[in-house]
Amino acid sequence: MGYEQDVCYAFANRYFASNPVADTKIKLTVFQIMELKFSTSLFTFALLTVLQTACTRPETTLDSPAPPIAQAEIDLDRYVVSPIGNDFDDVPWVAHVRALDLNEDGLMDVIGCEAKDDQVIWLKQNDKGHFEEILLASDMQAPVHAEVYDLDEDGDLDILVSCMNIVFPNNDKIGALIALENDGLENFRKRIILEGVERVNDARAHDMDGDGDLDLVVGQFGYDQGEVRWMKKIGPWKYASQSLIHLSGLINVCVSDFNNDGHPDIAAQFSQQWEEIHLFENDGKGNFTDKIIWGSTNHDYASSGMTEADLNQDGLPDLVFTNGDGFGPTLKPGPRPWHGIQWLENMGDGSFKYSRIGDLAGAYSPVVKDVDQDGDQDILSVSGFNDWENPKADSLVWFRNDEDRGFTKVTLAHEPIQLLSIDFADFDGDGTGEIISGCFPSYPPYDRLSRFTIWKETANR
Repeated sequence: MGYEQDVCYAFANRYFASNPVADTKIKLTVFQIMELKFSTSLFTFALLTVLQTACTRPETTLDSPAPPIAQAEIDLDRYVVSPIGNDFDDVPWVAHVRALDLNEDGLMDVIGCEAKDDQVIWLKQNDKGHFEEILLASDMQAPVHAEVYDLDEDGDLDILVSCMNIVFPNNDKIGALIALENDGLENFRKRIILEGVERVNDARAHDMDGDGDLDLVVGQFGYDQGEVRWMKKIGPWKYASQSLIHLSGLINVCVSDFNNDGHPDIAAQFSQQWEEIHLFENDGKGNFTDKIIWGSTNHDYASSGMTEADLNQDGLPDLVFTNGDGFGPTLKPGPRPWHGIQWLENMGDGSFKYSRIGDLAGAYSPVVKDVDQDGDQDILSVSGFNDWENPKADSLVWFRNDEDRGFTKVTLAHEPIQLLSIDFADFDGDGTGEIISGCFPSYPPYDRLSRFTIWKETANR
């Protein structure tokens, strides 16, 4: 059955992880069904029948609901949409996109992680608005996140790639962290930095101990087990690991001086049954103290992404995060009424003030930028899980900053659907930013898709 069976198998795994009342006999029955040679429709019917009749959904305690957004707008004409990259026939799994000028020629490019095909892709902008798709590396063990740094300090940009090996649930130690070393001539050599660990979901490079070298901060989603570690650079392409916490469900790590003491700290967002954000405060020598700065009582809160940005422009790094994962204790993946965008405002002493920005079903990939060039910071986000049978379901949304801590939700698009990752940059050098998006459909329907897409503001803006 191929792709759809893989998705059903993964969904069953996710279902049982969030439904401890499902006993071993029921689990065995479901996975025996998966081994039979049914048609896709019969397979799905049999799977759902067993789950519905045999598993009782555990009681879930929800957070106090936020008030609905007082103002909401629709602006479907703000952007002109242009697919870029190669044509595609199969369902894409673009887990991450990052905008940057990889070859430093003055034109913004895109790095994309194609998790199903195990590829890291360079969308190289040769002329303004014209992109060439270049395969940078294959056999990349399901890459899901890429960041760009001069890791070997030779004057060109390398790529740090987080790899899960298998995207959907798996508890084996199959994760890897891989660097693509740039030789300066647009050739990239693969270097294994870390392997044989819980599935790696995010990694950042920063000098964590003040010795002038770029160290690494690594987040491992795992499944039942996970970890956050920092890796001290001890030589060319050599690192020594120190574990900070063993906790599953790591979504993102962010590095900044969050407590305003002059040393880089680490913020980590966890999903699964934890639904927490931890702050690892650094003493400047690579010693860290862990504390929880936010948590939810809703075990299906569905944390899905986090970024560091100074949202209120007070000089302190804040955290903006989403909850929108559509898999969980219900049979059908999709939106939940508590999905949306949140802000942890940095109070300057390592403490944070929580604010709900707004609602967005299936919210993923928060990006903080001044979208309308009015001098304040806005938030962009996509819906990875929504009611896609409804043609009016949100796909791309802008939370416009109206000052005084107020944000107006502006729906920018209803399609393409099932977007999972976006970034924002000035691709054509006209002083106005564009959006790059990547598509990762994880459940039907598999239409209205666009693998990589550039969103450019219309001329009358």
